[in-house]
Amino acid sequence: MEMKDMLAPPPVELPQDPAAGADLLDDATALAHPDSPAVWAARAERELEQGDRIVAYAYARTGYHRSLDRLRANGWKGWGPVPASHEPNRAVLNAIAMLARASRAIGDDAEYDRCRQMLSDADPGSVEKLLGD
Repeated sequence: MEMKDMLAPPPVELPQDPAAGADLLDDATALAHPDSPAVWAARAERELEQGDRIVAYAYARTGYHRSLDRLRANGWKGWGPVPASHEPNRAVLNAIAMLARASRAIGDDAEYDRCRQMLSDADPGSVEKLLGD
């Protein structure tokens, strides 16, 4: 029998990312939707793939903070489930994962571990899918 923490907050279900459906790598999209975690995560991923770890980290850090803004604006109190099964949550989870990956790329293992734990706390299944571990 599964035990449920009666004090745990309900799962967060975010509204759609502001840039959903747009070309996330287009400068016009970034300018129109600077509050979009998906925009910054996509840019961080592109820069990591192209080998610019510093720029990737800067984009990932921006996406992470935009993610925190969205989570808090939607009732998140710093902990609790953010299930990937709710599609709009995936942009935030991906942005957190991108900060983990970019942190690891610049040698900041403590930040990688913190972001990995945050993903695990939000949705344990997202860790392997987004970080591969």
